[in-house]
Amino acid sequence: SMTSKLFFECYMFCHSREPTLQRAQEQIDRLLNVSLNVAVTGESGAGKSTFINAFRNLGNEDEGAAETGVNETTTEPTPYTHPTMPNVTLWDLPGVGTPNFKAKTYAKAMKFDTYDFFLIISSCRFKENDLISNIDIDIANEENKRGFNREETLSKIRRNCEENLTDFGDSKVFLINCRDLTAFDFEELVETLNSELPQHKQDALLLSVPVSSVAILEKKVKIVEKVILGVATVSGGIAVAPVPGLSFACDMVIVGSFFITCYHIFGLDDKSLEKLSERVNKPDLKNLDKSPLLKKLAENSVNISISSGLVPVAGSAAAAAISFTTTRDLLQIGLKELADEARKVLREAGLQWSRRLAEVQTEHQNGEERGFKGL
Repeated sequence: SMTSKLFFECYMFCHSREPTLQRAQEQIDRLLNVSLNVAVTGESGAGKSTFINAFRNLGNEDEGAAETGVNETTTEPTPYTHPTMPNVTLWDLPGVGTPNFKAKTYAKAMKFDTYDFFLIISSCRFKENDLISNIDIDIANEENKRGFNREETLSKIRRNCEENLTDFGDSKVFLINCRDLTAFDFEELVETLNSELPQHKQDALLLSVPVSSVAILEKKVKIVEKVILGVATVSGGIAVAPVPGLSFACDMVIVGSFFITCYHIFGLDDKSLEKLSERVNKPDLKNLDKSPLLKKLAENSVNISISSGLVPVAGSAAAAAISFTTTRDLLQIGLKELADEARKVLREAGLQWSRRLAEVQTEHQNGEERGFKGL
């Protein structure tokens, strides 16, 4: 078809231009195509598959979700591609200690050197593992006790794990509720993993995690801001191509793809909003008023919006080839609109502040009070 031919010519042009254009294309590719492989392991039945689904913002019954069950359902390393960041793959590894995989041969059998990092899942307060996944159950078991204090209980569980892990080196413990990643230590887990990754893989991690706080959202916005110049440079380079209709077609693909990517990584699609509303028990989240661009994205008609509403009309020649400046400004305006929409959603969800930050502050205050009492 004519459209397919234009897409092909657009692709070939982008990859055969001057070094400046190639560098711009590489910047875009680095954002969307850098591979990240995350291994998730632990004892059988600890909740590995549920965590993999939660990390990818999927329910256990959603299409593409990792199979869950009381019995070990994983018999070999199984890859699960991220639904909106296909360069990010989470690997569900068979449980340690199962009949088919003994601890002594586990590392070799799982080919540990092929992964960027590992998450070791445990559903108990302490075994030789790092990431406690059913912390909500521990909290529920403690709530009926006299004098229950949520923050003190969390701090006690965390200290207990860390003290018992001292024999195994400098291990970090993260308390996770897979049914609600906005609670407990998920944000701290992301920050820790990010700090230990190479620079070129940090963006892939941050863009792939669900938006559980304003802090994570703002990091995503900064990453997307960095790529705007590259996108605009590619668009400006295509504008000089001697192929009728090529520039406009490519501009629509580039700009439309950019906005659709932001739409998903900011958690603004209907599926993400529905899951967030369930987690925070606020069913009205998905019914919030949407901005014009967000409405178009929700209707899968972003190209109509771009071609008829956002591109300034300055004669047929100008309309046929969006300049570097116009494309850059268009992307910046659209990014701001989508980021503001995401901030509004988080405010309505009560997630404008990190829950973990509040808990850390409480723990610090309690520690100071205990210190004063001991003097």
